[in-house]
Amino acid sequence: MAFSPGSVRSLLRDERVPAAAAASGVALGELLHLVGHGDVGDALWGVVTAALLVPLGWSTLRSLLRRDVGVDAVALVSMSGALAFREYLVGALIGLMMSGGAALEAYASKRARRELTALVERAPRVAHRRVGDTLEVIPVEDVAPGDTIVVRPGEVIPVDGAIVSAEAIIDESALTGEPLPVTVQAGGQAHSGTANAGEAFELRATRSAADSAYAALVKLVREAETQRAPFVRMADRYAAVFLPVTTVVAGIAWGVSGDSLRALAVFVVATPCPLILGAPIALISGVSRAARLGIIVKGGGVIEQLGQTRSVLFDKTGTLTLGHPGIESVVSSGGFEPDELLRLAASLDQVSAHALAEALVHGAQARGLALSFPEQPEEQLGQGVAGVVEGRRITVGSAGWLQERGIDAQATHALADRLDTESGAGRAKILVGINGELAGAIVMADHARADAAGLTDRLRAVGVRHVAMVTGDRQAAANEVGRELGVDRVHAEQSPEQKLEVVRALQADPAMRAVVMVGDGINDAPALATADVGIAMGSLGATVSSETANAVIVVDRIDRIVDAISIGRRSLFIARQSVLVGMGLSFVAMAFAAVGLLHPIGGALLQEVIDVAVILNALRALRA
Repeated sequence: MAFSPGSVRSLLRDERVPAAAAASGVALGELLHLVGHGDVGDALWGVVTAALLVPLGWSTLRSLLRRDVGVDAVALVSMSGALAFREYLVGALIGLMMSGGAALEAYASKRARRELTALVERAPRVAHRRVGDTLEVIPVEDVAPGDTIVVRPGEVIPVDGAIVSAEAIIDESALTGEPLPVTVQAGGQAHSGTANAGEAFELRATRSAADSAYAALVKLVREAETQRAPFVRMADRYAAVFLPVTTVVAGIAWGVSGDSLRALAVFVVATPCPLILGAPIALISGVSRAARLGIIVKGGGVIEQLGQTRSVLFDKTGTLTLGHPGIESVVSSGGFEPDELLRLAASLDQVSAHALAEALVHGAQARGLALSFPEQPEEQLGQGVAGVVEGRRITVGSAGWLQERGIDAQATHALADRLDTESGAGRAKILVGINGELAGAIVMADHARADAAGLTDRLRAVGVRHVAMVTGDRQAAANEVGRELGVDRVHAEQSPEQKLEVVRALQADPAMRAVVMVGDGINDAPALATADVGIAMGSLGATVSSETANAVIVVDRIDRIVDAISIGRRSLFIARQSVLVGMGLSFVAMAFAAVGLLHPIGGALLQEVIDVAVILNALRALRA
C-alpha cells in the first residue's frame, strides 16, 4: 500500500500513533524479558524512550525559546533520568504515559467539540442556481443576492433568502434545537444552515454566502476553537512552578536517602497533567453543551466568565419584549362592532409602511378578517392615513390627524385621555374615524416575551445578584416591563454611550462582576463589546450586535440566558474540581515517592490512572 506525503504527515500528526508504538514497545520488551532475552528487552525500552524524547525535547526547547517553562520539562527530566539511571522500563512507561495522555486528550477534546464540529461540517459547499430553465451547480461562494436557488429535499439551505415557492417546510433543529419543522409561506425568510424537510422549493438569495447567518455562526465556532480561557492560561503558569518545586523535593529525597530512584519516582508522579488536561476539556465541553442548546459562544474564556456572572443587564425592545407591537384591544365608540372597526382600519393601513400600520394589518389578518384594498389613499408620515374603503371615508391615526380631517376635536381628545388613563403607559392608541365621525380606537403594545416570565427568579437561583434593564425606551414604558419581570433596576432613555457607562459602573464593583449584557440591536453593540460577556439575541440573522458579542443565541428564546450561565457555572466548577483533585493526588503521590513507598514504575502507572480519571471527570461538563 502506497502512502502520499500528505497521508504520512497526517499519520504522524495522529496522537494515537506514538501512543500505540509506545504501548507495543513496552509489551514486546516485557515479552522478551519473559522468554529470557532481558538485554534485548531493555534495549527496546531504551529505543522507545529515546524515540519519544526527540519530539518532547523539541517541544520543550520551543517553549523555552518563548520563555515559557511548560509541563513538558518535567517529563523530559524524568525520561532523561530514566535513561541515565538505566531504568529503561520506567522511561518507556513515562513515554507511554505522555503519549497516551496526549491521545486521551485528543479523544476527549474531539468528544467535547462534537456539536461545534457538526456545525462546521454541515456547511454547504455548493448551491443549485436556476437560470431560466437551466439548473446549474455552483460553489456556494458564487451565489449573489438576487439569484434564484433551488433547495432539494434534505439539502442544507446555502444562503439566506426569501421563499419564492408557495411554501417551504424547513428543519431548524441543527441550529435552534427545536425538533419540529416549520412551514414558511411565500415571501417568508429562510436562513442558511437550516434544512429542507419537505419538497424542493425555490428561494431568492438576499445575502451572499459569506454574509449569511450560517457563515456568521461558523466564524463564531472557529473563534471558539482557537481562543484560550484565562483559567487555562493561568493553569499554564501554575504548571511552570512545578519544575523547581519538583526538583527541590526530588533533590531532598535523593540527598536524605542516597537513593536516586526516589528522585526519579518524584519526577515521574509530578507531571501536572490534571492541570493541563482537566481545565481545557471541561471548558470546551461547556462550549459544546451550549451549542447543543442553540447558544454559540466564542471559546472557553466565555464559558469561564459566564461561570462567574454576578450581574445581568437586558435591553428591552426585542430582547425582553417581542420587539413588535400587537393588538391589545379594540374600543368602539360609534356603533361599529370591534372586528368591523379593525377590518376597515387595517384595510386602509395596507398602503402604509409605518411599523404600527404593518402590525395592525398583520393582527387583523391573524384574526381571519377579510381586508379590502383602499381607494384614494393619502398619508402624512408619522400622523396617519386617510382613504376610501368599500365606499366609506376612513381616517386612521393620531387625534391631531383626525381633527385635521374634520372629526370633532372634543370627542377625539376625550377618547384619547380615557385610553391614556385606562391603558397606561407603553401603549400606542390609534384613533379611527368613519365618514367624518369618531368610530373608536385600537390599542397596541409591545408585550414581554412569554418565556421571560420568571426569568429574574431563575437568574437569582443560579447565583446572579443583580438583574437590570437598560433601554432607550421611555421611562414609563420601561418601568411597566420592569415591574412585570421583577428586575432590580430600570435604566430608561439611555443612549448607546449611557448604556456603556452602566456596564462600566457595574464592572467597577468587584461584587458585581462578571457582567453580562444581553441585546439585539446596533445600539447595543458598544455595551455588548464592553461587558465581560456580551450576548446577542441574534435569532438566525447576522447583525452588528452578534459580531461584537461574545455569544449569540440562535434560537428565539430569552430563557436561554439562564441555561448559558448554568452551563458556565457547572463547567467552571468541574474544571476547578478536576485540577484540585488531580493535583492533590499528584502531591500525595510525590510524598509517597519521596519516602520510598512508590517505585518509579508504580508512579508512572498511577499517574496514568490519575490522568484518565481527570479527563473522565472533565467530560461530565457535556451532560446536563
